[in-house]
Amino acid sequence: MGKISKNIRHLRKLKDLTQEQFADEIDVTRSRIGSYEEGRSEPSISTLISIATYFNLPVDVLIKSDLTAATDASFIEIGNQRVLFPIAVDGENEDLIEIIPVKASAGYLRGYSDPEYIEHLDKIKLPFLPTGKHRAFPIKGDSMLPVKSGAYIVAKFIEDIRDIRDGRTYIVVTLNDGIVYKRIFDKIEEHQCLLLVSDNKKYDPYYVPANEVLELWEFTCSINTQEYDEHELKLSSILTMFNDLGVELKELKKRLN
Repeated sequence: MGKISKNIRHLRKLKDLTQEQFADEIDVTRSRIGSYEEGRSEPSISTLISIATYFNLPVDVLIKSDLTAATDASFIEIGNQRVLFPIAVDGENEDLIEIIPVKASAGYLRGYSDPEYIEHLDKIKLPFLPTGKHRAFPIKGDSMLPVKSGAYIVAKFIEDIRDIRDGRTYIVVTLNDGIVYKRIFDKIEEHQCLLLVSDNKKYDPYYVPANEVLELWEFTCSINTQEYDEHELKLSSILTMFNDLGVELKELKKRLN
């Protein structure tokens, strides 16, 4: 438990608590807190649970992860115990983008809350991005044309589902569907759901219960890994696409009404 002493001391100071105040919060003596922070003794299992509960952290995170680089603002909490770890930065303190590789995307549901999984993701820097926590997700299939299968969507983390904006595109990490990239419409008040719509109208819109949404990431930019074919860039093809889109949006509006 080499990291636990540093973590307890750092987290206590983030809360602006004295050792005595923190000891009162978790019902131990001040001398015991001092002993933990100085590495002279280790907390019992029950005390570890108390500390983790107080700081709203999983116990394994408290034990295994170095939290000393984190600030209050760098923790993002969802529900009772969901923590996204501090925004990755380089030596010049510029934000880095964590990349979810295609081969690892299937395991993202198991690892998205695991600090070790996230820590070992490759990272890149795009200096033109806005501030915030970004990840790059691989896209499969043709449901969001003209974004091609194999492209990466770079997206910014959205902490509160109520902050989504109708008609914008998001990476949605869901309990049953995994990672999907869709255009979202807020139907929480009416149906306790989000409506997910593909830009390729071959695919029908569908609802996802709000309580099955694990993460939301708002589109920032896309990185294509393939060239567009000449026919894909012809004006006639683009006009046809917009015409088809207009027809489908009318049909969608009828369904919603």
